[in-house]
Amino acid sequence: MEHAGSWTGSPLIYHAYKSVGEIPDLWQDRGFVNQKEKRGLPSMDRLPGDQQSCSSTDEMRAPDQPLTGKTSFGARAFGGFQDCLFRDRPMDTVRIAAVGAGVMGLSTAVCISKLVPRCSITVISDRFTPETTSDVAAGMLIPPVYPDTPIHKQKQWFKETFDHLFAIANSAEAKDAGVLLVSGLKGSGGLILTRRIEDLWELHPSFDIVVNCSGLGSRQLAGDPKIFPVRGQVLKVQAPWVKHFIRDGSGLTYIYPGISNVTLGGTRQKGDWNLSPDAEISKGILSRCCALEPSLRGACDIREKVGLRPSRPGVRLEKELLAQGSRRLPVVHHYGHGSGGIAMHWGTALEAARLVSECAQALRTPAPKSKL
Repeated sequence: MEHAGSWTGSPLIYHAYKSVGEIPDLWQDRGFVNQKEKRGLPSMDRLPGDQQSCSSTDEMRAPDQPLTGKTSFGARAFGGFQDCLFRDRPMDTVRIAAVGAGVMGLSTAVCISKLVPRCSITVISDRFTPETTSDVAAGMLIPPVYPDTPIHKQKQWFKETFDHLFAIANSAEAKDAGVLLVSGLKGSGGLILTRRIEDLWELHPSFDIVVNCSGLGSRQLAGDPKIFPVRGQVLKVQAPWVKHFIRDGSGLTYIYPGISNVTLGGTRQKGDWNLSPDAEISKGILSRCCALEPSLRGACDIREKVGLRPSRPGVRLEKELLAQGSRRLPVVHHYGHGSGGIAMHWGTALEAARLVSECAQALRTPAPKSKL
């Protein structure tokens, strides 16, 4: 059994990326502006070229607005999106789309905005907080092990993530750590687009580079049979007197206090896609955690949560050039972290941003002229 002597810096590290529920109210002031209202743009459901091929919640919005308005449109609608939003951009601006709005998608977008010059970044997803896997995660910084990833890479990613979050925890911004993922995009014109992407080619030619942070969605988007779910069921409870974490045995039973609640867990169910809570599992989790911390019998506001960890033998972090006839679409894949997403996210996001920078540089490099 593992006990923490105190819970001081750790919840700040955890909530730097876990308290994403705090983000929407503050995004307006931190760089994610409502571009449709600012520029008087037409609604997405009135764009020309609607192919009626994809039905989802498709609306460009400020993150503090509710997800409302159903519409259907196909890939060509992104042409209108491109014309409206990128009309004033410099000619050499590289348009980048990050697919996925969990901790990977958001952290990658921040790193790209910092490391890739003369670019625009748009985060596209059909789910935002509090409906992402990242919202369910307990969020502890415990180094994972990926059999197919070199050990030196895993150490590098964890160290970069730890150093980054430790700096936040010891900064004046620590109390607002929940919004720091998007504050890095202030002034960059970062955008949010709510849409379910069925095929990465939907984003071509409106975007020059796509970053795939779709997690389990990569089974379809990237045709990756190696990625699979590991189901995790937890309880979120109100027990503000719990100030120390406890992790027992193999880590299947744990008590992790955070800023807004205490997370009790858990399960690791490989290959299970079920997102519905199981009452018997919840009963077992509560019983095991109460055995470790009897005061939890007085916990209230008990909520069941389920998340599917996007697991893989190794993190997929690489470039791929998609080709369809004469069309080309550079893609950077960044997914497959499993239960180690919080522990590795900043290190892998930095590397993903470096790969995006290489793609951007290649796009800006003129092709050599053939000699006749």
